[in-house]
Amino acid sequence: MDFNQVYEKELSFQADRRKASVEFINIVSDLWYDKSIELVLFRNQLINRNVSDILDLHDYAGEFVGKPISIFDSVEIAKAIQDLNLPPAKLDIGKLTYEYHLKDQHHSNAMAFVSHKLKNAKDTTPVTPKDVVLYGFGRIGRLVARELMTRTGKGNQLRLRAVVTRGEVNRAVLEKRASLLKSDSVHGPFSGTVNIDEKNAALIINGTTVHMISASKPEDIDYTAFGIKDALIIDNTGAFRDDKALSRHLKSKGAAKVLLTAPGKGIPNIVHGVNHKEYSPDDISIFSAASCTTNAITPVLKAIQDSLGVVQGHLETIHAYTNDQNLVDNMHSKYRRGRAAGLNMVITETGAGKAVAKALPVFEGKLTSNAIRVPVPNGSLAILNLEVEKETSIQKVNNILKKYALNGELVEQIQYSVDNELVSTDIIGSSAPAIYDSNATIVAADKKNIVLYIWYDNEYGYSHQVIRLAKYISKVRRYTYY
Repeated sequence: MDFNQVYEKELSFQADRRKASVEFINIVSDLWYDKSIELVLFRNQLINRNVSDILDLHDYAGEFVGKPISIFDSVEIAKAIQDLNLPPAKLDIGKLTYEYHLKDQHHSNAMAFVSHKLKNAKDTTPVTPKDVVLYGFGRIGRLVARELMTRTGKGNQLRLRAVVTRGEVNRAVLEKRASLLKSDSVHGPFSGTVNIDEKNAALIINGTTVHMISASKPEDIDYTAFGIKDALIIDNTGAFRDDKALSRHLKSKGAAKVLLTAPGKGIPNIVHGVNHKEYSPDDISIFSAASCTTNAITPVLKAIQDSLGVVQGHLETIHAYTNDQNLVDNMHSKYRRGRAAGLNMVITETGAGKAVAKALPVFEGKLTSNAIRVPVPNGSLAILNLEVEKETSIQKVNNILKKYALNGELVEQIQYSVDNELVSTDIIGSSAPAIYDSNATIVAADKKNIVLYIWYDNEYGYSHQVIRLAKYISKVRRYTYY
């Protein structure tokens, strides 16, 4: 064997792969900015990715489906999509590439294949863009703002128009708000520009004006004075939690719908992908996106319930510390949460076990739950210990979750991990609310007691669920192919 020849061939192949990745990135950008067509790779976002990211995602995709997914094939499929006259859409090019090479696929070329697969796209109803106001600008509010502004494209869906906070809006405040949006200790720098407009009390994000409105009462605001109408108000303050308090938003001029980024009382608590279709935005004006933990476990529980049946179980969530805990030991209204968050594991309660039943009534009374807050700033783990009705095995459980992650209504919600070395920092930045750790699954000898490990970015993954629900409420969901 001539090792030098082998090495030269390897270098040449890697150069070709990287060149193909550059071409792929250019097509992804052109489709997004010219045609409002967003490509994803098995639900992983492709916009603003670099060459190494693209190649890593293709490697993951190959492991996920059990066969290689080539960047060269992705380029071929992407070019075919580019040549079609499609309306705004969100398309999983990983799934398309995988299906293109299945044995039962009889199309002669990529264009014929893509034309057949996406033939229903042209029948979709055009959407009307929706104005969005963030009421509050904390951890979730800023992440939602980042995602909305990064993926605005041509502005055909959700348009962030304003942020409401308490207190005076002056130059110093604007600079602080801009700084917090631009820099984040957990999620890194914002991939865009943020400037301030002191005269108009606004942030200029990626060249677009977002008004900073000061108000202490929702009903006092006139959004129409800023050119905002029929807006969706995303309340991420945590101050208003029930239908009576949240309805105050609807008294504002220019407000039409309200979405709470926390569990709510007297309003639908929705885990997008699981129960959102049970509540029509034509009939309801106030919605809750439930909690990050509820969004993490409910999709997985639905998959297990539908496939094996659940008798009973326990949820233990190993959760990153949150802003309501203390940095040093001090008074707190709840037991144990007053102890220093960065130094202690803290047992506390979680309502996620009961909250599941609001999305899946079959779980009423079936789950107990508790939480342990641990000294990490983000990235959490839900452990589900379940007794199921049907006998099963590790392989059967993994096949069930892989099927739900690949096809059906929960493909955006469940990410299937094959990584033997997965730890909490690895899942930061995942847009899926639930990352199923297939290598950690346990099935007891009786074949009816199982333990599942579900990771979740309790900030970023949840923020994406908020945005998915916001699009549903606002009726701006595009044609999708997953």
